[in-house]
Amino acid sequence: MGAGNMNKQPLEMNKQPLEAKAITGVIEELERQAAEDPSKLKVRRDGERIVVDGEIDVDAIVMVVVGSMAGGP
Repeated sequence: MGAGNMNKQPLEMNKQPLEAKAITGVIEELERQAAEDPSKLKVRRDGERIVVDGEIDVDAIVMVVVGSMAGGP
């Protein structure tokens, strides 16, 4: 899964709209969770990848993906 490089066009731009929304949503949700409790989760972008270390609320990630498929924000 690509996250895009901040200095280049994000990888999401090369994907179909629904897939791009899901990718963006998952990355944003991971970053939100990390910001909420940095002692439990660290997320950083590393070129075309996301490096994740810690506990993830999978239910929240699934809701983001389902929401993107349903046309949610």
